[in-house]
Amino acid sequence: MFKNLQWKIVAIFVLMVLAILFVVGTFLIVSVTNFYHNSFAGEMDSIFTESFIEQMEAGTKDDADYVQRVMSAHMARMGIDSYRNYYIIDGGSGMVIGSSASVQETFSMQTPNLISALSGQVGKSISSQAAVMDYAVPIQGADSLSIIYVRDTKEELTEVIERIYNIILQTLMLAVTISLIFGYFLSRTITTPISNLTQKAKGLAEGEFETKIEVKSSDEIGTLTATFNDMSAKLQDAMLQMSTEKNKIEAILLNMTDGVMAFSTDGSLIHINPTARKMFSISEEETIEFDPFFMEHQLDIQLGDLLYLEDNRFMERDIKLEHVSIKASFVVFEDELDNTGGVLVVLHDVTRQQKLENSRREFVANVSHELRTPLATIQSYAETLLDMVDGTEMPTSFINTIMNETGRMTRLVKDLLVLSSLEQSDQLKKTEFNMKTLLTDVVDTMELVAKEQGHRLTLTARAFSRPFYGDRDRLEQVLYNIISNSIKYTPNGGKIEISAGQVYNSVYIKVKDNGIGIPEKDLGRLFERFYRVDKARSREKGGTGLGLAISKNIVDAHEGTISVASQVDEGTEVTITLPLLPPVKKEESL
Repeated sequence: MFKNLQWKIVAIFVLMVLAILFVVGTFLIVSVTNFYHNSFAGEMDSIFTESFIEQMEAGTKDDADYVQRVMSAHMARMGIDSYRNYYIIDGGSGMVIGSSASVQETFSMQTPNLISALSGQVGKSISSQAAVMDYAVPIQGADSLSIIYVRDTKEELTEVIERIYNIILQTLMLAVTISLIFGYFLSRTITTPISNLTQKAKGLAEGEFETKIEVKSSDEIGTLTATFNDMSAKLQDAMLQMSTEKNKIEAILLNMTDGVMAFSTDGSLIHINPTARKMFSISEEETIEFDPFFMEHQLDIQLGDLLYLEDNRFMERDIKLEHVSIKASFVVFEDELDNTGGVLVVLHDVTRQQKLENSRREFVANVSHELRTPLATIQSYAETLLDMVDGTEMPTSFINTIMNETGRMTRLVKDLLVLSSLEQSDQLKKTEFNMKTLLTDVVDTMELVAKEQGHRLTLTARAFSRPFYGDRDRLEQVLYNIISNSIKYTPNGGKIEISAGQVYNSVYIKVKDNGIGIPEKDLGRLFERFYRVDKARSREKGGTGLGLAISKNIVDAHEGTISVASQVDEGTEVTITLPLLPPVKKEESL
């Protein structure tokens, strides 16, 4: 029952009434008791003054009954009645030799006041815990000590206190009844609006926003009710907006051509759209876990790396299925508290793009192959014509131009064929060789070319832990391309530094020059086919625009990376990183 706020308020009212009546009753009882005690002590003190006691002692010496007569004369002043009596006690024997009571008593001389009187002092201490109030006065006679002992049984005080108790009890009954009634109705004025708010809150939780609570007062409860109604209206608007946005997002996810999968931080699937289900042929009942699912599709990616490694918050991987090629983008998303919420996977079908790219590569390869024969024929006929002319300047110039352009086209076709072969299939012929020896041979070969332009070409190569496993000819081609570019685009008298070494299980090669540099806007496109930073100057240098594209394909085929850092008029640094892959062991035939 006391879990209800209404009854808690009623109980508070009742407890307050009980506490007040308890304090008032205790105060009244203590006050009445003290009043009776003080009145008794005051009356006795006013009678038994020092002069009165001296008079009593003087009269006792001449008349033994003098004390009895005097006490009988002062009975009215002492308030002698059925509750209060006086006794004249022999100090030696303790016998009552005179009394106002009808029944004679014998007293043990153990009360504090009687003991004080025996010692010659007036005993007038009063204790609220004692059953009686008493007063003892010693009267020293000629031959003996007499004690005037006045005793009140407190029966009158007890009757008064009992009446007070009865009054307090009756008052308590009436006060509790009134407090119950008053507390009940007062609590109703508080709990009824709260109950209405509770019912409204339950309705809001179930989506009922239309009902409004009537505001019946202008106090805090009324203000709370009005505020709750306002909150309900605003919450309804917010829910409508959220529902609209949710429907939009669901419509987008259901109809988008890309697949979408969302995983929680524990790896369980929390959302997947129909496109993604269709891509992987996933049924509605199938349970998906991040790591096992993508491990099944041969992807080197784990949920923990995405969630807990800052450098891996975004990744891209290619997935090859039976009839479709997919580019998967993995990105970590956060919740409204900026905590990691999980991983979102966007799946893009790139089957058509790959087919178009393959067709383009095949076309370029075929065209390049077909151009080799006519270009060779043109060059041979141009050489024959050059031998046949009689030294006339103009025909010789024309034929030389034909031969130069034919040579440039031949080199272009050759580079296209190399690039196509690298892109279409793995054409690497891997063997074990000494990387330091390869670098030395390339630098020795290029040193003559560098000296023709006044360049200083240096090599700093650290020792390698084991032979490198890769295609020596292709890597040699990469080094020639990179170093020749540094020679071409460095003004005469420049410095070209080549350094190489091993870090853990990787080999790094750096080619640094102090040439003209590359603008920052062009760095991202350096490895595109036919892209030239300065097209006119590149054409003058005899470049085809395919050298860096070929180099990147060769490095990628070795599972390495190539990057360029450069500043205009300060120089360029090309960094190649290659893994130290172990040689492939051929299985012995059984």
